[in-house]
Amino acid sequence: MFTKITIGALLFIQILFFSAKKDSPEAMEYSFYVGTYTQENSEGIYRYLLQTDGTLKKVGLAAKDDNPSFLTKSPDGRYLLAVNELGNDAGEGGTVKSYAIEGDKLTLIDEKPSAGSYPCFVSVDEAGHVLTANYGSGTVGLLQLSSSGTLSGPSDILKHTGQGTTSRQKGPHAHSAWFDPNGDAIITVDLGTNELWFSHLDGSHDKLLPMDPPKLAMAPGAGPRHMTFHPSKPWAYVINELSSTVTQLKKGSSGHYEIVNSISTLPSGYQGENSCADIHISADGKFLYASNRGHNSIAIYQISESDGSMKLIGHESTRGDAPRNFSLSPDGAFLLVANQNSNNIVSFKRDAKKGTLTLVDEIEAPSPVCLLF
Repeated sequence: MFTKITIGALLFIQILFFSAKKDSPEAMEYSFYVGTYTQENSEGIYRYLLQTDGTLKKVGLAAKDDNPSFLTKSPDGRYLLAVNELGNDAGEGGTVKSYAIEGDKLTLIDEKPSAGSYPCFVSVDEAGHVLTANYGSGTVGLLQLSSSGTLSGPSDILKHTGQGTTSRQKGPHAHSAWFDPNGDAIITVDLGTNELWFSHLDGSHDKLLPMDPPKLAMAPGAGPRHMTFHPSKPWAYVINELSSTVTQLKKGSSGHYEIVNSISTLPSGYQGENSCADIHISADGKFLYASNRGHNSIAIYQISESDGSMKLIGHESTRGDAPRNFSLSPDGAFLLVANQNSNNIVSFKRDAKKGTLTLVDEIEAPSPVCLLF
């Protein structure tokens, strides 16, 4: 009798142990790539490690490249795409490259024109369609990534026209281009025209065709730059570089996005210069993060589960100058910031229940402008 009870108790304890282990996954070590500007000490794209405790480790140079200012991966994780932020007065000169991811190194496979000058963003969908946003020329290029990593195109070029109301908005400046997860739209964000542009992909002819309506105007002088999408609701959030605000969008009954409201990224009473750069939402949709350059902080918002509205709950210093880009680790446990002007990457532990950030580590990085897990 005693033996049976002991074995049963041990089995019960064992079941509890493995259940707890399953519900509480261990922290992971993640590799990430750093896109840079190469006018000074950088040589291209670097590889780093985010270790299990949130500390950072430099692996080394993964590929020599010129101004690889924005990076993305193919959906299968085999290839890395990088835009080279180069250009000339004729509105040309930018390129996009594809690399094979091979251990610590990136092996160049192909290079094509980005369809404009000074490209600053690249994205790719499941079918291998590639979008490039060219800031200098105000154009968006459509290319194709093959299963072997080669690039073709550009097969089409979307040319933005118009201007905004500030000195930074005298002409179009395409800053990012997105595949809308809430439908089949392609959304291109233009800081110069102060608008979001909507198109859809004609796959049979590899063309970008305007939707109806084709554009959504932001508040005068806002200067939209990047956006992020709620993981389960038809809501999107736009970071406005010039006005230091975040704008919530909602997809209405008509199937088109509408502006709900905007909220500042800055603390009350702040009078210094500032421009915003990047924006991301947590995987559970509960918290939104936005970067301030000038105030040099990450603004933290709580997202209402009922209507997607934002509540500013605090700021965390980035411990550096000009946080150009930041990224959440794949498990959401950490937030990493690339401080462009102070040449450092900073790691923060993220509280999944409160959304707050706690400093963990920082490491040197030459002119970091993009972080890609």
